[in-house]
Amino acid sequence: MEFIKLLLERYPVLCICENEISKAYALLEKTYLNEGKVLACGNGGSASDAAHIVGELMKSFCIKRDIGKAQNAIESMLLEEDSKYICNNLQGALPAISLHGELALTSAYANDVASDMVYAQQVLGYGRKGDVLIAISTSGNSENIVRAAQTAKALGLYVVGLTGISGGKLKEICDACVCVPETETYRIQELHLPVYHALCLMLEDRFFGVNAYE
Repeated sequence: MEFIKLLLERYPVLCICENEISKAYALLEKTYLNEGKVLACGNGGSASDAAHIVGELMKSFCIKRDIGKAQNAIESMLLEEDSKYICNNLQGALPAISLHGELALTSAYANDVASDMVYAQQVLGYGRKGDVLIAISTSGNSENIVRAAQTAKALGLYVVGLTGISGGKLKEICDACVCVPETETYRIQELHLPVYHALCLMLEDRFFGVNAYE
């Protein structure tokens, strides 16, 4: 895969993660081919990474994305002036949800039920068999991330982990776990970013690139 090759040329320290990155991409591709979606979660800086991933999937990243059959539906239902504006300003999306964004829900659940289950509850609510949970924990041991991953596996979702070198508890749950070779939190996060950028670039190329509809 060209994008992984370029990633490893720029970040040779990630060569030990090549197989897991490839496995993660294969799971994500399979999910989107089957009209599934991605759920992503993390804490602190990793929550920001989860939101970053969703941002790259839900709108154009590096190439122009058309909106496919949606354009015909919009043009058939709206006046030309409105449909032209809307179609010109929509971009093709790969469905993805960042689980830390629901502040009222997560704060209520943490207060009323259990703080380590705030993401697991959303996996139950949003997740469907064949979806992917991207679980981000630099230690691999964050309880709310582990609980979300356990719930996802039980419900038939795939779990892709982004962790530090040990992988922690999360590694044992994941279908693919990219354990970047660092132990310091900020250094782990510095390597997570190019990994998920590469995954998002590959997905965008697969579903919106020049050969996407062949």
